[in-house]
Amino acid sequence: MKPGVLFSILISVLLPSPCGVCAADKSAQKKPNFIIIFCDNLGYGDIEPFGSTLHRTPNLNRMAKEGRKFTHFCVTAGVCTPSRSSIMTGCYSQRVGMHVTDRDGWVLRPVSPYGLHPDESTIAEVLKEQGYATAIVGKWHLGDQPDFLPTRQGFDWFFGIPYSDNMVGNKRPGWPPLPLMENETVIEAPVDRDPLTKRLTERAMQWIAKHKDEPFFLYFPQAMPGSTAAPFSSPAFKGKSKNGPWGDSIEELDWSMGVMMDQLVELGIAENTFVIWTSDNGAPINRGNLRRGSNLPLHGAGYTTSEGAFRVPTIVWQPGKVPAGTVCNELATTMDLLPTFAKLAGAKVPKERKIDGHDIAPLLFGEDGAKSPYEAFYYYHQEQLQAIRSGPWKLFLPVKSSRVHPHFNKKQKPEYLLFNVEEDIASENNVAADHPEIVARLKRMADEARADLGDVGKRGSGQRPPGKVARPVAQVMK
Repeated sequence: MKPGVLFSILISVLLPSPCGVCAADKSAQKKPNFIIIFCDNLGYGDIEPFGSTLHRTPNLNRMAKEGRKFTHFCVTAGVCTPSRSSIMTGCYSQRVGMHVTDRDGWVLRPVSPYGLHPDESTIAEVLKEQGYATAIVGKWHLGDQPDFLPTRQGFDWFFGIPYSDNMVGNKRPGWPPLPLMENETVIEAPVDRDPLTKRLTERAMQWIAKHKDEPFFLYFPQAMPGSTAAPFSSPAFKGKSKNGPWGDSIEELDWSMGVMMDQLVELGIAENTFVIWTSDNGAPINRGNLRRGSNLPLHGAGYTTSEGAFRVPTIVWQPGKVPAGTVCNELATTMDLLPTFAKLAGAKVPKERKIDGHDIAPLLFGEDGAKSPYEAFYYYHQEQLQAIRSGPWKLFLPVKSSRVHPHFNKKQKPEYLLFNVEEDIASENNVAADHPEIVARLKRMADEARADLGDVGKRGSGQRPPGKVARPVAQVMK
């Protein structure tokens, strides 16, 4: 036996455990924890670190001061279900069949036969295989049937609502009262939405405390600001902001983030816990009124393929690991979290099914010279490819939009629109005529996307089906 090894054994026996050196070694070898906070319909300009002057967000200010802002962080859809499928699978929603269904349209509805296919590999499943405790607290919206619930998709524990806060029992025939679920059981219906952010936060913090001594993954998709015209908040925040119910809700979300950061520090696990705050898509209305949110200074509203719908306010935080007070202007997306977390946890990215995300650890941790891994990024509205981005350039294709479009309308007929979205943040100056070579290059990339991910009336070679059950049932109190 080598002398150094014998000395280490003697020290471990003679000194109380854990000793400072041993604890440091253990900490250095411990797998990192991961937390994703995924707000619902929060706009780019809705929090102070991204320019809001209406909403007080001191805890997010602290998070940005101690962490790193991402100004070009994108989701893959302007609406809930497809966006959420990408964060779970690392894929465009078109690849996993969650972009549209023949029954539900834009998003999944209560008692839908569809959901995320159980054969897809989720970020929770990848981490669970590495010994992680996994939980989701909040809004799921990837299928409310038992086969599609979080507990069947890699999560040990689920506490929250299965779909949007506005999908309530009296809205459509056959819809049940909005259920609050724990695992696969409805524990309250209808759920009281006013204290929901507070309740979700409390349960999330309890779960973190319980699992602080083992690697964990917490997916925390907040239910607010949500889809209801007047968002909900608990009594401590109701009527306190300068922006009505929307602002009240956001200021409570900020409080929730502060509670989490404080607890991670108090538990002594902040330096080993990577936290990302972001949103599932931009605010649905971009008018600066007192009823809804703001995506300013970006162009457009949520539920479209505008920058205001796809670029979301994003902050990452891990004291001692993420460089404090820094900003990343490189393009990254929610699809990147699965492969990045997998690598950081020592896991392998699933090879049996293609994913579209990339390892963006160099961007997250501010490595010198780190660049976006995207040669092309696609803006789909359901099955229709409407725009494509490469580097600073975003090209809108001259498509006939069947429902909504951020630019084409009665006044603006379909044509090629090219914007430099780094310099022209409001997408005001169409420079297609000045850069025909860039237009031609992006058109070729669009053709490649259509062949792989499909388009209206055309199935792509790389598309996979959603999950589907024969006879869906409502989630109700037993």
